[in-house]
Amino acid sequence: MSDTIITRFPPSPTGYLHVGGARTALFNWLYARKTGGKFILRIEDTDIQRSTQESVNAIFEGLNWLGIDWDAGPFYQTQRFDVYKTYLNQLVNDKKAYYCTCSPETVEAMREKARAEGRNPMYDGSCRHKNLAPQDGAVVRLCTPDTGSTRIDDIIKGPIAIPNTEIDDFILRRSDGVYTYNFAVVIDDLTMDVTHVIRGDDHVSNTPKQILIYEALGAKVPKFGHVPMVLGPDRTRLSKRHGAMGVMEYQKMGFLPEALLNYLVRLGWSYGDQEFFTIEDMKRLFSLESIGRSPGVFDMEKLTALNAEHIQKSTQERLRPLFLEQMQALCIPHDPQDPRLNAIITLLQPRSKTLVDMAQQAESFFVAPSAYCEVASKKNFKAESLDVLKKIREKLTKTEDTSEAAMEALLHSVCEEMGLKLGKVGGPLRVALTGKGFSPGMGEMLALLGKERTLPRLDAAIAHLEAKG
Repeated sequence: MSDTIITRFPPSPTGYLHVGGARTALFNWLYARKTGGKFILRIEDTDIQRSTQESVNAIFEGLNWLGIDWDAGPFYQTQRFDVYKTYLNQLVNDKKAYYCTCSPETVEAMREKARAEGRNPMYDGSCRHKNLAPQDGAVVRLCTPDTGSTRIDDIIKGPIAIPNTEIDDFILRRSDGVYTYNFAVVIDDLTMDVTHVIRGDDHVSNTPKQILIYEALGAKVPKFGHVPMVLGPDRTRLSKRHGAMGVMEYQKMGFLPEALLNYLVRLGWSYGDQEFFTIEDMKRLFSLESIGRSPGVFDMEKLTALNAEHIQKSTQERLRPLFLEQMQALCIPHDPQDPRLNAIITLLQPRSKTLVDMAQQAESFFVAPSAYCEVASKKNFKAESLDVLKKIREKLTKTEDTSEAAMEALLHSVCEEMGLKLGKVGGPLRVALTGKGFSPGMGEMLALLGKERTLPRLDAAIAHLEAKG
């Protein structure tokens, strides 16, 4: 086995890449990057009936969006049957595995008898010493020890010992010729020189079986680390109602991949009290020893708050293409070459929790209101509002300076001349310009809209108020 740290992520292509799988990939990837090691991608597609190319594509898409790259692979288990066969034959020839012709009904009867006698329901080893030849319908089983225990020196959970009497002679190859998960994964990890197996703790029950296969082959056992599961806020297993959707759904919802990675790494790993991490921070600081033993609790509100912080700290170069993608996805008319884009993004960064949120807020800079929010117009379109909008229009028509400072001064002059507070001026103007009751400051809005966009909107609002009488 190589001195280089080699980790792997081996998803089953039976669905999308969900947050639990993404976190497992992240931990393996970060450990490889932190140590200068290698990260392998392997597709465990031996469940032929449920595996689909669509799911494979979804896994690739999710990893690529997150920025989790791999150094080797992707490898497919269904293309490695010849490798598995070689190692299976070695075990059979060494009398470490054997052919078994017991029917499923016979095996179930053995288990029922064991239950009735208060023992673990297990296969009783009937064919172990029959020295059966290969034949149709036979499975191949591993000869497991009858005494002692199998020890897992778990990096995260600590030492775990499982009595060998609780492990029966389990199947390595099924009667249809397909290799079982526990056998295929060991041969894959062995032949790919994997040094560290970091995975969810739902695999703890598989690990002793895998260690026994390594030992039967006389091979060095990799280091295992079992990460606690991700739970929903109600501390039940994470499901769709908690947010356990494919990671690409988070992209559609306007989350930054680096924010999702930041949130996922904190679901089980910590570095002091620090909450905000860039990807470079994670690569530099990550360690297996700092993974906790308690389950992580997925909280959509915390993810959203962290996403807002990442948006605020992002550069224009980072946000601009993602912002334009959301504008297009929401079918908001816009010009990708609009010279105001960077200024609009800068204005909305501290006000946006997601990129969808940012795009929706930005709509008013590109599209004039086709109607006025009933609640906002009822609150802000008062008796004096018509005169306010006319006064603003009059002053705006005469001014050449439309900078934010000049626009702020213009609004204050309207307040002074009409004896009104700023809210009585800004409120109706906001509805006139956006159709809504909320937006950035009016000086900022006027400066970014400019006279050519503002005057037609004022005219439309004035006509609306005059028509209402």
